[in-house]
Amino acid sequence: MQDTIEYGNLMHAAMRSLIKSVLEQVAQDGLPGAHHFFITFDTTHPDVAIADWLHDRYPEEMTIVMQHWFDNLTVTDDGFGVTLNFGDAPEPLYIPYEALKTFVDPSVEFGLRFETAAEDDEDEPDLEELLAPTDEDEIPDAPETDEPHKDAEVVSLDSFRK
Repeated sequence: MQDTIEYGNLMHAAMRSLIKSVLEQVAQDGLPGAHHFFITFDTTHPDVAIADWLHDRYPEEMTIVMQHWFDNLTVTDDGFGVTLNFGDAPEPLYIPYEALKTFVDPSVEFGLRFETAAEDDEDEPDLEELLAPTDEDEIPDAPETDEPHKDAEVVSLDSFRK
């Protein structure tokens, strides 16, 4: 029996399970509406599978965008595979959930950040910047709503650490 409850590890497992569920839904039904994802991952993780030229270009971390075109999205218990277009060259990628650093859907101002005690905050992608709307995020002729604007909720594990 352990002396403490490892809330950080439990939270990471729950967040990975949420991402897996979202990706399974997208693999089955496609991306609904204006949803799209910015996914940042650690390219040094031993189970990451990307082309050598991508690894050379992104030796530590890489952010991918799943939006207008992606193919062959496969979701497993340990990670996901997807083919993305890099300059008119389709490239297959495999990303284990353990390699994830951030998962952001700016269309609904949702973001998750996976943190470790050893990470330096200066090296972290700025979730506020990823969540900021861009011209690409706008939907032409989108209906106006009277709902008040809500700031994005970013889950951080720092508050659970001793």
